[in-house]
Amino acid sequence: MLRLEGATLNYGAFRALDAVNLHVGKGELVVLLGANGAGKSSLFLAISGLRKLASGSIRFEDTELRGRKPSRIVEAGVVHCPEGRKLFPDMSVRKNLILGGYVHRHDGKGTRHLLDHVFAMFPILHARRDLPAGSLSGGQQQMVAIGRALMGRPRVLMLDEPSLGLAPLIVKQVLEAVKAINETGTTVLLAEQNAYAALQIAHRAYVMESGRIVMEGDRDTLLADERIRKAYIGA
Repeated sequence: MLRLEGATLNYGAFRALDAVNLHVGKGELVVLLGANGAGKSSLFLAISGLRKLASGSIRFEDTELRGRKPSRIVEAGVVHCPEGRKLFPDMSVRKNLILGGYVHRHDGKGTRHLLDHVFAMFPILHARRDLPAGSLSGGQQQMVAIGRALMGRPRVLMLDEPSLGLAPLIVKQVLEAVKAINETGTTVLLAEQNAYAALQIAHRAYVMESGRIVMEGDRDTLLADERIRKAYIGA
């Protein structure tokens, strides 16, 4: 459904992505593992059209995404939930969510239906829908960020470090929500440093180091790999 071939991205003289090859099949939940600076966020920014590749290809089904405007990529069905949430803190929870569906703003009925769906998935957001998003806890803000991405009507949802900085109980809730989103039919590409928790819900995973894919495999293979356990799980 999503395929990168030879994707190379530079920040000046620094090579953030080095000839990355990666694919995500329809209905899969694929995890991208790697330490800070490995290139996970750069990969997502490139797919989203926020950073331009120096070379290579990004295809969504039969459509080449490289060179497309970010809004067109969202319209096509590839939606990015960024690291750090990037909410509008002074705006209400409800308005933050509605902004996620801006490219579909002419379909008011569909937007209302999706908003009800997000509130059903995260009931605490419905209870706090009129509060400023910045007044919520970190876990609740992450729920807003995921809900906002869902308002974009993703066929492929890219989640960049959704558990970052959250308490263990909240991490469990967030990843359970990600699994539920995938089980409803949305394809998911998930970047995570919490390798053990992420692999528990994944179908497959890639490992990134210094802008390159250095390993890939199914969940059980990577969980059993001693190198992965030592580097990312710590057991």
